[in-house]
Amino acid sequence: MQKVKELHRTISTTDKAKTVATWLRDKKAIDIIALDVRGISPITESLVVATASSVRHAQGLANHILDKVSEEKLEYLGMEGTQQGSWILIDLNDVLVHIFQTDNRQFYNIEGLWSEGTPIELPFHADD
Repeated sequence: MQKVKELHRTISTTDKAKTVATWLRDKKAIDIIALDVRGISPITESLVVATASSVRHAQGLANHILDKVSEEKLEYLGMEGTQQGSWILIDLNDVLVHIFQTDNRQFYNIEGLWSEGTPIELPFHADD
């Protein structure tokens, strides 16, 4: 019996969140955080939240993540908000990525909404 080729590479949720955060940092996203929301959220295990400096920057960040996800063969379920670029949501199954413009990030306060989540220590400092 022939083994079915795995379509997606397996990586832990925490490592995926850290990797995505690093991709965002590499493209100059601002104020990046990651939260473990297992047991709190019924739809995902972790969140990565970042701020973009403009609509074009947000769109570029989202496109970069999609390129890297494809390159790394990670699971991708969908994306919303790229046309407006004020809040882009990327669904990587166990990791949800939120890319905001500053005003929308403050207004929607994702960090406050998920304040019971456990911060994931990122492999870089916020001011890097």
